[in-house]
Amino acid sequence: MERKKRFTISSSGRIKRSHAYKRHILTKKDTKTKRQLRGVTEVHHADKAMVRAMLPYA
Repeated sequence: MERKKRFTISSSGRIKRSHAYKRHILTKKDTKTKRQLRGVTEVHHADKAMVRAMLPYA
C-alpha cells in the first residue's frame, strides 16, 4: 500500500507525485532521461480517487 509521504497536495487540491526510475542505477541512463525525470508531476485522473482514499486528512 502506498504511503502518505509519496504524495503532496497542492493548494488547489491537485495531487503531486515524483517520477519513478530516478533512485538508483543511474550510470546507464542517458542524461536526457535523468533530466526529464526531475521535478514533480500530477497524479493521473484515473488514479486520483484511489490515491485520495489512501491519504489521511485529504
